[in-house]
Amino acid sequence: MTTALPEIPHQTIASWQRVVDLVARLARVPAALIMRTERPKHSVLVSSRTVGNPYGVGHEYELNDSLYCYGVFENDGELVVEDALRDPDWADNADLDHGMSFYIGYPLKWPGGELFGTICVLDRHRNEHALVFREGLQAFGGVIEANLRSLVEIAERERLEAALQRSVDQLEERVAKRTRDLEEANTALRVLVANIEQSKREHDDQILRQINTLVVPHLSNLRRILDSDSAARECLELVESSLESLTSSLSSKIAMAFEPLTSTEVEIAQLIMRGKTTKEIARTLARAKTTIDFHRGNIRAKLGLKRRQNLRTHLLSIR
Repeated sequence: MTTALPEIPHQTIASWQRVVDLVARLARVPAALIMRTERPKHSVLVSSRTVGNPYGVGHEYELNDSLYCYGVFENDGELVVEDALRDPDWADNADLDHGMSFYIGYPLKWPGGELFGTICVLDRHRNEHALVFREGLQAFGGVIEANLRSLVEIAERERLEAALQRSVDQLEERVAKRTRDLEEANTALRVLVANIEQSKREHDDQILRQINTLVVPHLSNLRRILDSDSAARECLELVESSLESLTSSLSSKIAMAFEPLTSTEVEIAQLIMRGKTTKEIARTLARAKTTIDFHRGNIRAKLGLKRRQNLRTHLLSIR
């Protein structure tokens, strides 16, 4: 339970008003009261609407041993004063100013045991009917305490609901912050990927410029030098073809297709793509024709070709 005691709402005060009016009628007394104690003050919280009742709502007393209600607190239970004028313990109590020499009262407590006040009836003479009604007055006191218990439970539930809502709000804020962080991270990642792709393009462009600037010009000179050597010319054409593939936008497809092949098989595959026969390839690479046939078989197997599929047609389709 929460330690902060709740305020008494207007609708509860209204229901207690009906209680004290009923008590006054049943006990046949001029005054039935619910008193609120907030030390050092003791005040009238609810007063019966009866003829001859001198106690107004809000009237305050300093809590001291001359008040009937103080005796209730001392007893921690019922106090009955049948005639204060004949009882030396109460002959000087403040209620005699109104002539109220008869009193019956019970303590009212919060569910945690804290003192709330009293419920009581008063009269100007000994009231036999009220004495008979004592258990009824005590039962009405139980109704008041049940109301106090409900108010505390409601206040505690509202406190827990508020705490839960705060937790939900904090969780939602953390989720929102995490979402923002992820969005920022994704944005940064997209920028990073874009930068990497841009760097790759710039790198590829640089390589292409270097090939065109540093390599290609020398190929023409080599072609003139090797014009009389057909085998060397074939090798030169193979170099040119490889450079063309390297600088082609589709070179990645060819590179991927050639990954399973050995360097010799790649050379043979490129010559096949140029339309060279097995005999011509053997002469260019200075290899035996049977060796070229062996490599052709390996190339077909690694590329997954069936017997009737044409190797050159398949290689050209890759480009």
